Amino acid sequence: MVNPGLFQGIKKSNSVTLSFRIPYYTHWGQHLLVCGSEPVLGSWNVKKGLLLSPSHQGDELIWSGSLSVSASFAGEYSYYVVDDERNVLRWEAGKKRKLLLPNGIQNGELVELHDLWQTGSDDLPLRSAFKDVIFRRSWNPEVERSREETENLTAQEDVVIVQFRICCPKIEKDTEIYVIGSSLKLGKWKIQDGLKLNYAGESVWQAESLMHRDDFPVQYRYCKYGKPGKFGLEIGSNRELFVDFSTSQPKYIVLSDGLMREIPWRGAGVAIPMFSVRSEADLGVGEFLDLKLLVDWAVESGFHLVQLLPINDTSVHGMWWDSYPYSSLSVFALHPLYLRVQALTENISADVKHEIQQAREHLDGKHVDYEATMAAKLSIAKKIYSQDREITFSSTAFQNFFSENQEWLKPYAAFCFLRDFFETSDHSQWGRFSLFSKDKLEKLVQKDSLCYDIISFHYYIQFHLHKQLSESSEYARKKGVVLKGDLPIGVDRNSVDTWVYPNLFRMNTSTGAPPDYFDKNGQNWGFPTYNWEEMSKDNYAWWRARLTQMAKYFTAYRIDHILGFFRIWELPDHAMTGLCGKFRPSIALSQEELEREGIWDFDRLSQPYIRQNFLQEKFGASWVIIASKFLDEYQKDHYKFKEECNTEKKVASKLKSCLEISTLLESEEILRRNLFDLLQNIVLIRDPEDSKKFYPRFNLEDTSSFNDLDEHSKNVVKRLYYDYYFHRQETLWRQNALKTLPVLLSSSDMLACGEDLGMIPSCVHPVMQELGLIGLRIQRMPNEPGLEFGIPSQYSYMTVCAPSCHDCSTLRAWWEEDQERRLRFFKAFVGTDSVPPDECTPEVAHFILRQHVEAPSMWSIFPLQDLLVLREEYMTRPAVEETINDPTNPKHYWRYRVHVTLESLLKDKEHIASIKNLVQASGRSCPPLEDDESQLDKSTTHVDTLQKIAETRKEETQIDSPVNNGIPVAEAVTVP
Repeated sequence: MVNPGLFQGIKKSNSVTLSFRIPYYTHWGQHLLVCGSEPVLGSWNVKKGLLLSPSHQGDELIWSGSLSVSASFAGEYSYYVVDDERNVLRWEAGKKRKLLLPNGIQNGELVELHDLWQTGSDDLPLRSAFKDVIFRRSWNPEVERSREETENLTAQEDVVIVQFRICCPKIEKDTEIYVIGSSLKLGKWKIQDGLKLNYAGESVWQAESLMHRDDFPVQYRYCKYGKPGKFGLEIGSNRELFVDFSTSQPKYIVLSDGLMREIPWRGAGVAIPMFSVRSEADLGVGEFLDLKLLVDWAVESGFHLVQLLPINDTSVHGMWWDSYPYSSLSVFALHPLYLRVQALTENISADVKHEIQQAREHLDGKHVDYEATMAAKLSIAKKIYSQDREITFSSTAFQNFFSENQEWLKPYAAFCFLRDFFETSDHSQWGRFSLFSKDKLEKLVQKDSLCYDIISFHYYIQFHLHKQLSESSEYARKKGVVLKGDLPIGVDRNSVDTWVYPNLFRMNTSTGAPPDYFDKNGQNWGFPTYNWEEMSKDNYAWWRARLTQMAKYFTAYRIDHILGFFRIWELPDHAMTGLCGKFRPSIALSQEELEREGIWDFDRLSQPYIRQNFLQEKFGASWVIIASKFLDEYQKDHYKFKEECNTEKKVASKLKSCLEISTLLESEEILRRNLFDLLQNIVLIRDPEDSKKFYPRFNLEDTSSFNDLDEHSKNVVKRLYYDYYFHRQETLWRQNALKTLPVLLSSSDMLACGEDLGMIPSCVHPVMQELGLIGLRIQRMPNEPGLEFGIPSQYSYMTVCAPSCHDCSTLRAWWEEDQERRLRFFKAFVGTDSVPPDECTPEVAHFILRQHVEAPSMWSIFPLQDLLVLREEYMTRPAVEETINDPTNPKHYWRYRVHVTLESLLKDKEHIASIKNLVQASGRSCPPLEDDESQLDKSTTHVDTLQKIAETRKEETQIDSPVNNGIPVAEAVTVP
């Protein structure tokens, strides 16, 4: 933004020329334009924006355009990439640019705006994880006005006023920003004679300089200058300001130079589910107030981040199934499981104190006992509530909380009451309350309602959960630790959200994932898919509210299954496995398209293909019994499922009623699997909403239905299969993600990371890169084709790297699972044919962890279990017991609990030192300013590595190669 106080005293004028200029490489048929808030810039209608023209300046492609505006012109603008019809293909990330012309511009004068394309990664240092935590300052620089004398400039025809602007969020106290360069005004590369910048607010530093035409072209760089004599020079090549005075005569040039180019910051963190934490004060499960101890341990260990699994209420079934943290009862309410009951009030009776002590002793087990812990906490909380509610409800803190949260809090509390009253969360069973209405809700929650006391109990619990989590969250901020949350991709179909907003969900469908590393049959998570079309009508208000709520506690978050924002694997609600699904959205195969290819027998391809020999192979001599119960023979040796068992859920239900089959034959599980195999023996899936649309069944070449086709049909189907899954949808999925993901990112200033594991469409990583989304790299699940193990040293900067995660076995368990794989890993990374140890010793763990902390990735985040392996004393527990989740089991019990208390870990200085040494040796901290010009001459391996990281990041930020200024590095930099 141009400084409005600049150039005071110049005679006012009516009209000036405003010129936009930006370096950017495009593909053929693409153009750049400027669109903004004012009519002359299209009033945010891209079709009416200012189209720019390309020209070459050396190796750069420069886009530029001009228009006439009044001297009082002000507004916002952004750059867009469009096609020949001005359809938007891409737009800048980050906030809108602000423009306010200086006072006193003379009639006809030219103001040039030299901009750089804003990528998503440019915005990262301004996210709360960095701005409010990592780079948090205990001091605030004062906003200063330029001190450059600018009066009577019109008499100097050969003078150009240049404003230098740079964003620098990371700066220490008593440090100043300078711009130095080839011009005398920029000190001829001497810092003491350079141009000192003034703080302009919002991490931006700027200053103006009067430059003569003979000074151009100007080479320059920004640098930090601390005291005494410490400085930090921008990395990379010099910036250049070139002006072609033969084609334009600018009087004012505004250089918006983006971020100061520094060695990218890298950090490390620990990941652990909230329920897995153990402390001396908890009641059988980790609690929000335990986070303060975890933060203390993280700080001692050199970590900058603590990552949790979802912490929303999941109390759907009232049993241990609710331990699944990704199936939310409410996306806004916090889980009562994490409440510290002894912190509810200072006046706890002796009887309640005794009950708390008994509960602690009873629940202090090896694993989390979900049901017993919930029952104990709610029982104790109700007793305290009966004594404390009036004081709490009359407090200003509660009244403010209720006022700010009542839109979700009232429906949540009412839902909990109705769930318990009707003894089910299935709101379709609630009679007249099945259909939500605000009138019914208000009658339920009014103070004279018979159920108000029960409903207000849920207000009370949520208020205290909010207080306790807020206390720990603020503690983490002050300690310089990022608290990272988790945004689940789905909600339970029997949830507050589906009750209140049924139009936002496709309730006749289910969400899952196609076959992958975790499960060859795919996964069925059971969540309804989203009605994105309906959500878009209010600009995704439900999503924006979720992110706003999360940002009250977290400064970073993980987007669970980010692929779901490109496309989701959608299953019919009668499916139990995740195999026979389709992507939504996707471009189906039409009947007409298939007929053109010579495919016409659609019933044969889309219905289970069952021959008598298949039955004999699967069921042996018992095939006749199976056929009589489940199948009809519609022609000789050809069978189809009976109507009452033609879906997976129907088969499972009938099996339970046919006890004699389970007794006479194999187990119910094996029979179910074999019958499911028959149901899934199809080539095409017919769209239930349009009978003339079809989708190729995943891994269709594995089916006997496919193998019995003629060669022509095989070739056609195979070609259409690969087109559907790997080519046909890319543009559609990219467009879909660019509708939704920017809304999430703009809803808060949290740092966003995307869980991008699984079958990754080719459009995913470019979109994530464009939006500044950080990806996930797990060494045993490499993204690169042909690799068995990921190579951490080759990861890109915009990633989180980890040896394991909550959805797979721990490092120790993985090491001990497979001897042959262990040998291959050892040979690949140690470079020897020697036999590695059978157990994951502290030395093995140290080697693997070191690979990750030394990676170029922005973050290395380690499950706590993988860190405990660094000390043999913590390896007393069988490795398989440390696994958090088994993705192949839809009813997995999420109950892992660390066997060491946080208090004990804090006292173990040797273990802390081993972790801290790893982190610090990797350079995962803010590099200090240098003492002298030796910064330019260092050539140690460590500095070379950091420079490589910087170059990697530079490449990543160049979407379609927008050009950064640069010519050969200055020959010398002199410091005082």
